Amino acid sequence: MSTQALDYYNIDELFSEEEKLVRQSVRDFVDGEILPIIEQKFMDGEFPFEIVEKLASLGMFGITVPTQYGGAGANYTCYGLAMLELERGDSGVRSFASVQNSLVMFPINKYGSEFLKNKWLPKLATGQAIGCFGLTEPDFGSNPGGMITTATKTNSGYLLNGAKMWITNGTIADVAMVWAKLDGEVHGFLVEKGMRGFSAPEMKNKHSLRASITSELVFQDVEVPEENMLNVEGLRGPLSCLNQARYGIAWGAIGAALACYDSSLEYAKSRIQFDRPIAGFQLQQDKLVWMLNEITKAQLLAQRLGRLMDKGQARPQQISLAKRNNVDIALQTARLAREIHGANGILSEYCIMRHAANLESVKTYEGTHDIHTLILGEDITGIQAFK
Repeated sequence: MSTQALDYYNIDELFSEEEKLVRQSVRDFVDGEILPIIEQKFMDGEFPFEIVEKLASLGMFGITVPTQYGGAGANYTCYGLAMLELERGDSGVRSFASVQNSLVMFPINKYGSEFLKNKWLPKLATGQAIGCFGLTEPDFGSNPGGMITTATKTNSGYLLNGAKMWITNGTIADVAMVWAKLDGEVHGFLVEKGMRGFSAPEMKNKHSLRASITSELVFQDVEVPEENMLNVEGLRGPLSCLNQARYGIAWGAIGAALACYDSSLEYAKSRIQFDRPIAGFQLQQDKLVWMLNEITKAQLLAQRLGRLMDKGQARPQQISLAKRNNVDIALQTARLAREIHGANGILSEYCIMRHAANLESVKTYEGTHDIHTLILGEDITGIQAFK
């Protein structure tokens, strides 16, 4: 059974023909364009720029954005299936598309003026413009409300000062969706490349997400025009974006897990020890069955969550549960896969260590595993444990 056929509970029957078509087109793209190059890109610490235009032509940017602004106008299940296939290729590739979709185009579409929508969404949809999302700061990650980046009102707009950290796409972005405090309240601002005082140095020497660009954002008296502020106030703005991103991650992590499972199954059936394939030993079958079991549950979680998103009924806590569970089992799958592959598991000939390293970051960003635990704990007990 290959990754492309792994559907132990016939979940495929629950998807529409359009959803299957989207999945297949992205699957073919990953097989033909990403998998042949991604290991070397990861080893070299380079983002595969050559795929950006191709991703755009597939409609991978603005998947749920209305067609009038250049988006695909598809549903959230289509978005989830696309993220799954992209992360089967690499978490860094999925992160690129996730940021463009969930953290840049989503807030512009939801909170931006018609001027901002028409200025940026068509460019972002075609890949002519790349976006990034600036919320996390050097000293404030899990507590975004503590941010110290500020916006000060001026006669012509706003003056931004502060810094953001761990920003995917930051160095190459044409526009940054930045969150800052104006008179003590959080507001969103679009900061454009080339604005005086704005810089985005790349963060180097990563052991994870090496095929992705990670940056700092620095604001030193950056003048932002009045029309570049979004129509949203408070943490609900950035948190609504994070919910979109967490949803995509819940699907994406399954793709990484599937890649590790598929490699493990094929390896176990072909690797001979003690005159028989190691797939015939109880300990290896236990690992493979654990993977199958958890991946199947993750698939069911994601499919149900997708339908809730399509109906506009998904609660943030339900998204937290899926992100928390699916990333956790994907990382455990990668670690078990490393055991099955033995010493060969560390080689770039196999995807295992690349996915394992990437998933260490995925487990942390857009809300750590522990933070999602506390979100769920508060939801079921009614008692907040953050403070």
